[in-house]
Amino acid sequence: LALNAKLKNVWVDPHRILLNRQGEAVSLLLANVLGLDRGKLSRIINQPDRYFEYIKRNVNGDQIEKLQRMKIRGVYLEDTNMRYYPHGSMLCHVLGFTSRFGESFYGIEQRYHGRLKGRSGLQVSLKDAHNIEFYDHRKIPKLPEEGCTIELTIDLQVQYLVEEVLKEVIVASQAQGAWAVVQEVKTGRILAMASHPYFDPNTYQRGSTEEYLNRVIGYTYEPGSTMKAMIFAAALNEKVIDKNALVDCENGCWYYRNRPLRDYHAYGLLSMEDVLKKSSNIGTAKIALLLGEERLENYLRSFGIGSRTGIDLPREEPGIFWPRRKWDGLSISRIPMGHGVAVTALQMVNAYSAIANDGFLMRPQIIDRILNARGGVIMEFEPEVLARPIRGDTAQLLRRLLKRVTEDGGTARRARVPGYDIAGKTGTAEKVVNGRYARNKNIASFAGFIPAEHPELSVIVVVDEPKKARTGGVVAAPAFRDICEPVVRYLNIPPGGVDAVSGLNEQWLTRSTPMENSYSIP
Repeated sequence: LALNAKLKNVWVDPHRILLNRQGEAVSLLLANVLGLDRGKLSRIINQPDRYFEYIKRNVNGDQIEKLQRMKIRGVYLEDTNMRYYPHGSMLCHVLGFTSRFGESFYGIEQRYHGRLKGRSGLQVSLKDAHNIEFYDHRKIPKLPEEGCTIELTIDLQVQYLVEEVLKEVIVASQAQGAWAVVQEVKTGRILAMASHPYFDPNTYQRGSTEEYLNRVIGYTYEPGSTMKAMIFAAALNEKVIDKNALVDCENGCWYYRNRPLRDYHAYGLLSMEDVLKKSSNIGTAKIALLLGEERLENYLRSFGIGSRTGIDLPREEPGIFWPRRKWDGLSISRIPMGHGVAVTALQMVNAYSAIANDGFLMRPQIIDRILNARGGVIMEFEPEVLARPIRGDTAQLLRRLLKRVTEDGGTARRARVPGYDIAGKTGTAEKVVNGRYARNKNIASFAGFIPAEHPELSVIVVVDEPKKARTGGVVAAPAFRDICEPVVRYLNIPPGGVDAVSGLNEQWLTRSTPMENSYSIP
């Protein structure tokens, strides 16, 4: 993904060249070999009091071979390295870049600069009384040591597929940008992380601050209805609601503390399962009220909302989630629908992975292992459990509820992958512009996992300011499908999941006991 190209810098000793009366001849030869302007070269060389001048940096290939064969007096070659990225812009936000001066910015290059650069050697030279070095008398008593090799968890084929889908969704929806993550549920390993707009680290000088930003970890946004999965997780885990409950959704408009809360579609009584399937803001807010502020805050924080995930990449944002002492009277009814709280895409996909992983929240892993110059393993990263916000039986029940969201009548039916059951949730939120919600600017998203019952992968897709259609179900859900359909086949993930095929996880049925009769939440 990133390597050092062995190159040469070409420099001359003008004093020596002119002493041999070869100024014009050398200028002509160098101009022909290096493709430089002869007049400019002549001016550089025609300096009898100069002993060192660079002619061209970072030269390789045929030009070096020709100069080495010519053996021109007063023309020298100096070893140098230049960072090179064979795949161009692919994975640019994860990798970052190293400048031609050896400074590293963004991504793995910045985080592990010390390990990657190696150690300098020692070079001894001679100078005359005028403090001018004899460059052809250099000695190297200590050779430099090469830096480490860092192996990532990224799968290049999966990364390529994700980046292509994001390009397509940006064009189709005329969006400002889009980003996505593919994560292994059981380990937290990141198989793909892509963000658009992007840049080419080989020509980083042409990039902008906007293009350098890794939106997966560095852009915070209000998640909208993707937050509802955590609200249901908390309510089911605390048993403040049963799957047989009925919720009065007030025919689409409900006043809480004299302020209206509306649903996209008007509903009356909905079962608890249909509140999630239909994505009712009113129903979810009423369930959050049963939890109360303290439990609501604690559960969201246990899912990682409001804190960095700890991934090995610089510039990760923690999101915005105020402590409840700073909440106003409406917060408990607005946070459950993904307003008044800001997250990163990595936080959200990691939370959904916890639901998929029987409640275990894993640390996202981007680095697999670090090797020294001789190939020995210095560090090897193992899966790390950060927390367990919910019980296994709660997670299994919630997976079933999220599966219903992708069925007919749910908001995410466009996310379905042929031959596979999937689970997930759409999100559509208005962007905050100058302190106010902008009705014509949306963040559309979908977060989910596949297969639904025995998940292997979690995926999130976020689309910034789509123009043609603005909801997560219409814009982001199809992108989820377009990513997952080729990826599950490429990774040979069976429709029932690996656990279902191997029989390692047979006891997947919900252990909670439902109430005999339905009850209503007014």
